[in-house]
Amino acid sequence: MPDTPRMIRAAVCDLNGIWRGKLLPATQLDKVMGGSLRMPYSVPAIDIFGEDVADSPLVFDTGDADSLCLPTSRGPLPEPWQSGAAQFVPLVMATENGAPSSIDPRQILAGVAGKLEALGLTPVMAVEMEFYLVKPGPTAPQSEAQMLAIDNVDDHSAFFEAVYAACAAYGIPADAAISEGGAGQFEINLQHGPDPLETADNAVFFKRIVKGVAKVQGLEASFMPKPYLKDAGSGLHVHFSLLDEAGNNVFDDGSDAGSDTLRHCVNGLLHLMPASTLIFAPHLNSYRRLTPNSHAPTGIGWGYENRTSAIRIPGGSPKARRIEHRVAGADANPYLLLATLLAGILEGLEAKESPPAATTGNAYDADLPQLPANWAAAMAAFEASGALKAHLNPQFIEVFTAIKQQELNRFTHRMSEFEIATYLTSV
Repeated sequence: MPDTPRMIRAAVCDLNGIWRGKLLPATQLDKVMGGSLRMPYSVPAIDIFGEDVADSPLVFDTGDADSLCLPTSRGPLPEPWQSGAAQFVPLVMATENGAPSSIDPRQILAGVAGKLEALGLTPVMAVEMEFYLVKPGPTAPQSEAQMLAIDNVDDHSAFFEAVYAACAAYGIPADAAISEGGAGQFEINLQHGPDPLETADNAVFFKRIVKGVAKVQGLEASFMPKPYLKDAGSGLHVHFSLLDEAGNNVFDDGSDAGSDTLRHCVNGLLHLMPASTLIFAPHLNSYRRLTPNSHAPTGIGWGYENRTSAIRIPGGSPKARRIEHRVAGADANPYLLLATLLAGILEGLEAKESPPAATTGNAYDADLPQLPANWAAAMAAFEASGALKAHLNPQFIEVFTAIKQQELNRFTHRMSEFEIATYLTSV
């Protein structure tokens, strides 16, 4: 007979992809599931350091009022790695009248997905999750770099068995696990599904599972995009196609090239890519990953079966014709990532324009427009984008920019030991 849960964790995913919430006795589960839990409306807009954002219009200007915390259809969820048969209840924020919060990332995704649904289109999406296993303390990888080495996976069989068991308990369709190109780096693919909200849920839950299981086993799991300068970065690649109301893949025209609709969507994604980079690369460390000849894209281009391109069209059966978007790092918030990609699809469907020629060969050597080179440039492009404001919402753009600016300011006002050692006596 399974243990009776003693504690529940009820939380909202913030704009950085961090869970913010409360630990409660299990006797409070009915209250939480009934929507009676309340937290400040500004909770999703806390910065990476866990602090309110000074320039946010959601804190002092409004008195930082409480709002509703509503359970999603995915909870409560068992957490077998926690003690006391714990349960986890994912929540979303809503206004007092039950309207979706404009800064809740899951609600933002739901809004964009609804626009595609109104067109009679269903996005089928899957994600590839890369991460490092490190020893606690100063980051040290758990194994040597061996691409696709099954022995590296076998060395952590207890970890992977626990992760797959937890994924099954969560209803997450975890697929193959592989050893990646970095020392102690692994990837697990999550299978495709026809509900973007469920796909994003699976991705954020997966990160929670991996981190929780690793900690119980005396390890740390890192989704930092570039924890080691000389090793591969960790990405969050997204594969997607579009189905019409009859269930047909609208990217398939029976050819290897794919349909005009596929190319229209590619063009929309390329058009929004500079402004969207802050979603794909939301942190200071993100831009260490986006470097030439690293399997992380730097140019704004696309290609067939080309892993040096930002957008890749995989080969295989025309019935499975799809787009792979390769820009985002493992640190991207899955809700915001999928919302932004769906915005790019909407942009392409509306404009019905063809993209530039597909890139052949090494995209790093091609004459392509470039992604924003740094965090500040990405913020400027994001804040100025009328298209993102239209497809997502203006308050989200304002608040997310303020969060990132506050985080950048915090880093700017810290000096590294390297900086001091370089200049202290030499100038």
